[in-house]
Amino acid sequence: MRMRFKRWAGPELDACPFFIRHPEQYLGKWHSLFAREQPVDLELGCGKGFFLAGAAPWNPQTNYIGIDIKDAVLGPAKRYIERAYQVAQREPDNILLTALDIERIKTAMGPEDAVHRIYINFCNPWPKPKHHKRRLTHPRQLEQYKKILEPGGEIFFKTDDAPLFSDTLGYLRECGFTVTWKTDDLHANCPPENVMTEHEIMFVEKHIKIKALKARYPG
Repeated sequence: MRMRFKRWAGPELDACPFFIRHPEQYLGKWHSLFAREQPVDLELGCGKGFFLAGAAPWNPQTNYIGIDIKDAVLGPAKRYIERAYQVAQREPDNILLTALDIERIKTAMGPEDAVHRIYINFCNPWPKPKHHKRRLTHPRQLEQYKKILEPGGEIFFKTDDAPLFSDTLGYLRECGFTVTWKTDDLHANCPPENVMTEHEIMFVEKHIKIKALKARYPG
């Protein structure tokens, strides 16, 4: 679905203390941007920020980075995250947002920016075979993620799309990841640490089963 242009989003993001406009300038420096040196979790395709708003304010012992490509989604994410921190009565000192094409993540993050976990929540399934290489879980992307994961780092993945989930299990094995947990019906026995996303709420309301997995890369 095409995201409607939001004239206010760019200027508001540029004035936001936790938004990074030119992420390539911080290659190798991301850890230094946070108030505290502690584990970093990265969400790829953070959308309107539901996951980050549900996780970051309540987990001050973890730093979070959210990446998406357009101001039109990052603007609403910034507002939603700010409201969540207000509810938590905390300053947003453990979160950063940035605008970046995830296919070019190696231009902005390297081994010095190692993250503890990567979250991929309800990414575009790109169902046509000729488009599979655009998937965020495709091997060409997983090879990039391996360069920014800590030894033993994890990928958490959720989707409503069964073919994408099945293919992703194969992609992970191909790239040397070990799947440590998986489910074809996340909400049949939902783990307490699960944070609902905007799409997840919609799918659950429609009684669509959510597939999920955790995979570890030994490094």
